[in-house]
Amino acid sequence: MPQRKTFVGPRLRQLRRDRKESQAEMARQLGLSPAYVNLLENNQRSLSVQVLVRLSEAYGVDWRDLVQDDATTALADLRNALQDPVFGDDTPDLQELRAALDHSPKFAHSFLELHKSYQSLGERLLSLGGGGASDAERIATASPEAVVHDLFRKHRNHFDLLERAAADFRHDEPIDADEMYSYLKLRLKRDLGIQVSSVPVTALPQTLRYYDQKTGEIQLSEGLDHPNRVFQLTHVAGLLKYRETIDKIISTANILDPRAQARCRVELANYFAAAVLMPYAQFLSEAKGCRYDLDRLALRFGVSFEQACHRVTTLQREGALGVPFFFLRIDKAGNVTKRFNATTFHLAEYGGACPRWDIHLSFRTPGRILPQFVEMPDGSRYFTVNRTVDRPSLGYDTQDQRLAVTLGCAIAHAGELIYASRFHLDEPELFTPIGINCRLCPRQNCAQRAHQPLHLDLPIDERRRGQTRFES
Repeated sequence: MPQRKTFVGPRLRQLRRDRKESQAEMARQLGLSPAYVNLLENNQRSLSVQVLVRLSEAYGVDWRDLVQDDATTALADLRNALQDPVFGDDTPDLQELRAALDHSPKFAHSFLELHKSYQSLGERLLSLGGGGASDAERIATASPEAVVHDLFRKHRNHFDLLERAAADFRHDEPIDADEMYSYLKLRLKRDLGIQVSSVPVTALPQTLRYYDQKTGEIQLSEGLDHPNRVFQLTHVAGLLKYRETIDKIISTANILDPRAQARCRVELANYFAAAVLMPYAQFLSEAKGCRYDLDRLALRFGVSFEQACHRVTTLQREGALGVPFFFLRIDKAGNVTKRFNATTFHLAEYGGACPRWDIHLSFRTPGRILPQFVEMPDGSRYFTVNRTVDRPSLGYDTQDQRLAVTLGCAIAHAGELIYASRFHLDEPELFTPIGINCRLCPRQNCAQRAHQPLHLDLPIDERRRGQTRFES
C-alpha cells in the first residue's frame, strides 16, 4: 500500500509566524533552502520524516501536532455552515473551500467559530427562563453538555486512545457476553481491590450505582437490568484504571471548567465501557454483516439497544470505517438529553426537535422502530430510525420513564441499513421536510410551526390566514 503524503503548509506557516521568523530564517534552522520552505508552506511539497524530525528538534514541537489531519472534518463543517439559508444559494464550491482551508486556515476556523456562535446564541436564547446573572453566564459559557458534544464532534466520535485502552483491558480474551459480569467482578477485585455488591433499591435511594472509595466497594442497585450492571462495572473500571488516558484527552482539548471536565470524564468512561463490551473490529464486522440491525447487535454483545446505538456512532477508525451516524435522545417533552454526531447534521442543544420528526411519534409505539427519511431546510437528506428506550424502574413512582432515541445517517448510506431495504430511495415523496426546531427553522407554510423563527421575519398578511397563526 503506498504511503500517504503529509502536507502541513498552513501549520508550518503559523509556526514560523508565531516565532516571528522569515522563510530564510526558518530555512537556516532546518538546513533547507528558502525556496523549499516556501514550497512546503504552499503544500507543493510533502513533509519528509527527516524534515519532521528537524522541526521537532529545532522548535520543540510535538510532531503529532504538526501532522494531525483534521481537514476532512473542517471541510465538512465548512460546507455544512455555508448551507445555512442565511447565506442564500450562491455558495463557494468544493475547490474554493479546500483552497480556503489550505491557504487561510485561521480565517476558515474563525468563520466556523462565528457561525457556531450565531447558532449557539439562537439555541441558548431558548434555554433562558427569566433573566438574571445566571442567564448571562449561560450565554457566555458553554454548558458542560455542549462541551461534551463539541469534544466528541471534533474527534468524529472516535477516540483511538480509548480503543487501545479497551483492547489492553481485555487482553484479546474471548469473553462470552454471559460471562462478562463475573469476569468484570474478578478484574475489579484483582486489578483495583474493589468488591461489587448488589443492594436493594431502598438502600440506594434515587441512585443506580455508587462507588465508595473508603471501603473500596461498588454498590449496584437491583433496579439495574443485567446489561446495565455490566456497563456500570466496565465504566468504573475505565474511570479508575485508565484515568490518566481520559484526563489526557480532556487536557489536550484545553477544557478548563471543572464541571465540564467532570461531564467529559463520565462520557469518555462510557466510551471506554462500550469499546470493552463491543470490541471495534468484531463489532464492525457484525454490524456490516447484519446491515446494522441494532436488535441483533444488542443480543450478540449482551448490551442494550441504546448502547448498541452509541457504539455504531463511534466506528470512524481510519482504514476501518463504518457508516457515519448521528445520535439524539429526547424525553417526552422534547428536551434533548444526549447527542453525539459523526455527520454534518446539526443537532440542537435546546428546545427539542422538529414535531414532524418521528422521534416524537415513537412514544406512541413503544419498542417499535420507526424508519423515516427527512430533508433539512438546506436540502440535505438523511435516513433516521426512531425508537423508545426504557429507563430503570425503581418502584411504582418511577414506572414508564421512557426516552426516545434516533439514529441517522446521510441518505448516501441508507442502502447499507436493513431498515431502508423495503424503500425505493429515489422516490422524492419519501422525504419529510423537518427543521432543527421552530425557533431556528426558516421553513414557510409549515402546519406544525409553533414559534416565529429568531433569525428572520415571516410575512404577515392580515387578509390571509395560513395553516397556523404564524403564517399568512
